[in-house]
Amino acid sequence: MSPLTPKQKAVFDFIVSFTEREGYAPSQQEIAHAFGFSSLGTVQNYLVRLEREGVLRKDWNARRGLQVRPSVAKNSLELPLAGTVAAGRPIEAISTPDTIEVPASMVGSGENFVLRVKGDSMVGDGILDGDFVVVRKQPQAQSGQTVVALIRGEATVKRLVRKGERIELHPANPAMEPLVIEGEEDFRIEGVVVGLIRHCP
Repeated sequence: MSPLTPKQKAVFDFIVSFTEREGYAPSQQEIAHAFGFSSLGTVQNYLVRLEREGVLRKDWNARRGLQVRPSVAKNSLELPLAGTVAAGRPIEAISTPDTIEVPASMVGSGENFVLRVKGDSMVGDGILDGDFVVVRKQPQAQSGQTVVALIRGEATVKRLVRKGERIELHPANPAMEPLVIEGEEDFRIEGVVVGLIRHCP
């Protein structure tokens, strides 16, 4: 199986979490609504790719004909809800005792936690206001990975880009500018985003 793209994984994780929560699979219309897709053809393209990757079975004659393959489906896990990623709000200051249930397929080894996203700086990567991101706690990240970072004690979710000795944090929103980290600036990586749970109001 090839690695899924972040958006493919988000669709797959939504199907898994919906199925575990409701006891049946989401319809194509429900998937389209959750991700803001204007066409069911877009949903079908994702489902075809997931089926080819062997993580999903699809009965094209049934409205709720999606089935996560048993070798992929696992029990859900409870992860700590660390708070909200919002400008000017340190993670430590808004940590909560709450937990949130996530599909075990999102979580690998190591320590993981969940944050709720506030704002639209990462909409281009499918991370919307109110969504939950699953984060693997680690102090280092590779260029191109989406990270949760603290800058002067303020939390943000951005794509990490390394340019020689310089570090930039790029939004996935053309209306916003990258954040450039100066050499002596108070900056640290809290973790790498490994999963997304769509908020469905």
